[in-house]
Amino acid sequence: MTDIIEITDLSMPELLPYTDTSELKLLREGIFIAESPKVIRTALECGYEPVSMLMEKKYVIGQARDIIEKAGDIPVYCGSADTLEELTGFRMTQGVLAAMKRRPLLNVEDILAKSSRVALLENIMNQTNAGAVFRSAAALGFDAVLLTEGCCDPLFRRSVRVSMGTVFQIPWTYIDGDSPEYIRFLQEHGFVTAAMALRDDTVRIDDPRLTQSQKLAAVLGTEGDGLLAETIRACDYAIKIPMSNGVDSLNVAAASAVTFWTLGCH
Repeated sequence: MTDIIEITDLSMPELLPYTDTSELKLLREGIFIAESPKVIRTALECGYEPVSMLMEKKYVIGQARDIIEKAGDIPVYCGSADTLEELTGFRMTQGVLAAMKRRPLLNVEDILAKSSRVALLENIMNQTNAGAVFRSAAALGFDAVLLTEGCCDPLFRRSVRVSMGTVFQIPWTYIDGDSPEYIRFLQEHGFVTAAMALRDDTVRIDDPRLTQSQKLAAVLGTEGDGLLAETIRACDYAIKIPMSNGVDSLNVAAASAVTFWTLGCH
């Protein structure tokens, strides 16, 4: 039976996952925080195991009632909006947080064996952009997302929230090695590799050699400098989205949506 606990002491050790601002510490403990009823609901439907929940008191018999039932025998801590803001350090616009157990990372070769379209993210550190890329990949016909070691963790709170829970739905993992090793790895597994790059020697994003490829990896780079030069050289193609009005490029999140829509399996 779920244990509903009204917060009377902000220093309760059980509340540490919600008060500790170090997501790296939570990562080492095998925990992540999911925010909002929709996102938590998606995580539960995808089989993630909750440790506890934190919510405004009104949500216990309101928007989070079904989540509490699905979560099973875990503690649910509740309080007023002001209490939760004092506890977490921010205003909870959606009113519900859940501490959940991480899963072991998937094997990259297993992912590639089951995929025809993958996105490779190189050194993308911005959590908002990462979450948006995951959402676009899941929505627009890509099968999986691979990340280099320089990327942010997709299960950090902001990434999870911006992705609207698609980080739980689309397979993802980290790919080992340095550039251009991971490009060669994809090519050895039969993937045509296409680098998003601001260059003159690019092909059209809707080139048949890309759209008709049985296996394709779209490679997207960090927000500031883009892809590493050696990564671009190692890829089979460099692609660029046509721009107007003197605009040179799109934010990586917007560029990913255009790329996935054009090259994905619909």
